[in-house]
Amino acid sequence: MDRIQHYEDQELLRLVTSDGFVVTALLITDENLENKEVRKTPILLQIHGLLGHFLAHGTPRMLPHALFKKGFGSLSINTRLATAGQILGRGIFDDTIHDIDVAVAFLEQEGFSNIFILGYSLGADMLLNWLSNRPHDNIRGIFFEGPHYSLPKSCEKKYTKWGSNPSYEEICARAVELLGDDPYNSENDETFVIYQSRGPGRKPGSSEIFTYKTWWFMAGPKAYRVMAHKHIEKVKVPILFLRGESDFLVEAWEPEALAELVRKAGNTQVRVKSIPNARHDCMENPQQMIKEITGLLREYSVQ
Repeated sequence: MDRIQHYEDQELLRLVTSDGFVVTALLITDENLENKEVRKTPILLQIHGLLGHFLAHGTPRMLPHALFKKGFGSLSINTRLATAGQILGRGIFDDTIHDIDVAVAFLEQEGFSNIFILGYSLGADMLLNWLSNRPHDNIRGIFFEGPHYSLPKSCEKKYTKWGSNPSYEEICARAVELLGDDPYNSENDETFVIYQSRGPGRKPGSSEIFTYKTWWFMAGPKAYRVMAHKHIEKVKVPILFLRGESDFLVEAWEPEALAELVRKAGNTQVRVKSIPNARHDCMENPQQMIKEITGLLREYSVQ
């Protein structure tokens, strides 16, 4: 093998989905990308949580550069739910499947042969929606960081705990009234605030903003695609579930229960890891987080 000096190369990409949405993405690889050996090294496709890669801290922003220092490339995409997609009305959860489609297709067309995917927080739900509706035998492994057992149930429980205004039931009733029998194609929509949905009082950090349509497909009682327990068994490739031991959004039983469903469906290549000294964002303990991720990258990549 040729001796190669490794220098980080960053490229900002615009990928157009099948329905015309423009996905912004950051590709971080070795600058010697034309070398065939570089394209054989594992690359991680990273799917953000609610804020997107360019606004969030922690995993979305820190992980790609930390991985490169260990010899691995990454592609971080901003889906239509990034940067206030839920507020502007364009962020329909179901449609994010097209965003992952175009990212995976890009990596395959570029000749990367060891593709892994990580979904962080809401990104874990986006990733699972993609996996359960697309063939994924060419994907080497999957990471779910901070996954909910069922996001709608988690939202309902959270709203009840903090005494949200409006309540979960009131939001459902208004959404049905406004969106009608065909919520996806409804031309009616409104932006609204859920006060006291994430904590006590009405300070900004305790509230959330959606449109009724984006809320319906992300947190509504019929939002099947974000009910992870309903279709997690469809994942047939190696999985590593990651949860910060002090996660205040995802309870400890949730990744364990999801892992058990996968095992019962016949996939035995499943692990659950608790990251010490971390909350919802496991990169609060970067050393342990990187150790877990690089371990799976090395174990399941094909030479």
